[in-house]
Amino acid sequence: MTTTPETSTDVAVVQHLSRRFAGVFEDPDAAGDVFSADVFFDLNMPVWRMQLQGPGAFTAQLKQISDGEVHIDVLRTVPTASGFVTEHEEHQSVNGHDLTARRLWLCRVRDGAIVEAVGYCSGEWDDELRARHAAEAPMIRP
Repeated sequence: MTTTPETSTDVAVVQHLSRRFAGVFEDPDAAGDVFSADVFFDLNMPVWRMQLQGPGAFTAQLKQISDGEVHIDVLRTVPTASGFVTEHEEHQSVNGHDLTARRLWLCRVRDGAIVEAVGYCSGEWDDELRARHAAEAPMIRP
């Protein structure tokens, strides 16, 4: 007997779940039922990689690295056969400075909750790095 994997191609459902996922970065205590109890995270940063298991481990990590108020702009979310891919930009105010990071997340969903999230992060950019980037590698599109 073969089983068909659950699909989450309903755009409204994945848009809502993607926004709720982004909200966890803004307030880690708001994770609620966004994640399954055994959710797996594979986090890929510019010079490091780590894996975490469970919503508590992920929210504890967010609290540990957060130095100020965080705001997430969800740039786009695309449904996949097993969940969604979402791109977001984080803005964090640290000591009066705006740090930004761009992230891409590949999320697998089951029963309306994220069961796996593989994330790729650009690292945090400060004003100086954003200015250098604008001068040396201007973007054609936003």
